[in-house]
Amino acid sequence: MSRRCQVSGAGPGFGNNVSHSHRRTRRRFDPNVQTKRYWVPSLGRYVRLRLSARAIRTIDRRGIDAVVADLIAAGARL
Repeated sequence: MSRRCQVSGAGPGFGNNVSHSHRRTRRRFDPNVQTKRYWVPSLGRYVRLRLSARAIRTIDRRGIDAVVADLIAAGARL
């Protein structure tokens, strides 16, 4: 399963490791994705989401009902 946030869509970034001798090798910057479970009153059940730390703050600001409504409108399976 890819490390991608269900709300913000944040995925891995790519770049280089640069050693002391300045040799470059490719690397991956993974987002801080965590699995969280929220009670959604409009659905009357718990929903488990894979969220980045930024998306957790978005849910705190907007509310879980608004975020879940956007996900359902976009066709996401919860």
